[in-house]
Amino acid sequence: MIRILKEAETNRGEIFAREDPVDSVEEPVRAILAQVKARGDEALKEYTKAFDGVELTSLEVGPGAVDEGFRSADPLLVEILYRAAERIAAFHQHQVRNSFLVNEEDGILMGQKVLPLARVGLYVPGGTAAYPSSVLMNCIPAKLAGVKEICMVTPPGKNGKIPPNILAAARICGVDRVFRVGGAQAVAALAYGTESIPKVDKIVGPGNQFVAEAKKQVFGQVGIDMVAGPSEILVIADGKCRPEIVAADLLSQAEHDPNASAVLVTDSAALAEAVQAAVEEQLPKLLRKDIARASIDRNGKIIVAQSLDTAVEIANEIAPEHLELCVEQPFDYLDKIQNAGSVFLGRNCPEALGDYFAGPNHTLPTSGTARFSSPLSVDDFVKKMQYTYYTKRALEKAQMSVSNFAKKEGLTGHARSVDIRFDPAFAEETP
Repeated sequence: MIRILKEAETNRGEIFAREDPVDSVEEPVRAILAQVKARGDEALKEYTKAFDGVELTSLEVGPGAVDEGFRSADPLLVEILYRAAERIAAFHQHQVRNSFLVNEEDGILMGQKVLPLARVGLYVPGGTAAYPSSVLMNCIPAKLAGVKEICMVTPPGKNGKIPPNILAAARICGVDRVFRVGGAQAVAALAYGTESIPKVDKIVGPGNQFVAEAKKQVFGQVGIDMVAGPSEILVIADGKCRPEIVAADLLSQAEHDPNASAVLVTDSAALAEAVQAAVEEQLPKLLRKDIARASIDRNGKIIVAQSLDTAVEIANEIAPEHLELCVEQPFDYLDKIQNAGSVFLGRNCPEALGDYFAGPNHTLPTSGTARFSSPLSVDDFVKKMQYTYYTKRALEKAQMSVSNFAKKEGLTGHARSVDIRFDPAFAEETP
């Protein structure tokens, strides 16, 4: 049963405590990465057989198989995927950055070029569920950024194939190449390259504990979006909310993962008790009730705060992945929220809307990292290169400042590289 804690009577450590997986996968992942780096496709096929129970002869899903998957996908879902893709693209289009040039002084040009990454690897989870939404959310911003090639990896089903709905999403949003491999071994393949899978510049997309650890370990060899932990939702609700709706929203994240976190913060003790009962009433009806039960018992909690302002303070300290403001006037509190991945305003904006259809990205910072990181965006798929041009006359005006600055730092070579250009014995006749 989900616990109820009274903020005024509870130790702060208990309020913010969370039970995370204790078993380290650092060493097993390190071994997998080393094997894939050394043995390439051979290691990928061995791990796919061992972990997924599938013996593969080829890793890549050809264009014909992608088209076949698209044709055999659920037609209603395909229609929804197209509509969702349009909304996601419309939102992310506003994030596209332009290069700029500054020419405010004679003889000086400065600028920044915004350049797309050449090749990106997209990890799409498999196993207990297939998530075409992850394909859209990760691929569409990359396409808008101008990434030249997007390679998708995802675990095969027991039949050795990728679920049709995943292939449909890949075709709709323009994935270039698809590979049937998952887990830490897929991350290794994208990071190091194998005979079949090309090395990428950056790896994005959510995954299990092994995938997250693998991304962490290959960072530096390649870029990554984030090291994502289990899903989280925090609901701030006033006493006028319907408890059944609040309970349903909490369970929408609890069903993701046994280690997911579902938290309600409310100023109403009556609502707290009603939501506790509603969670118990609804949970057994879920298809993934065993996963939700583990999540609720492990990390679920209801915190009764002294006021809604105190509830916001608690939320800012937790810095949740998803934050619902289920209150009478949600915009009164929006500016007070400082730490959250994505905020859902009002009583008619469930987090699931953001997962699939609204448009903002659903790949979000977890485990309190919303204090310093952001949702996946077009920015994740570009790099910025700056440039500078000075004429000789402009450099002469700056010579004393640059030379003296360098000498104060003890870097006489830096100073000399400027001064020598004005030494009559060495200076070139340049404009």
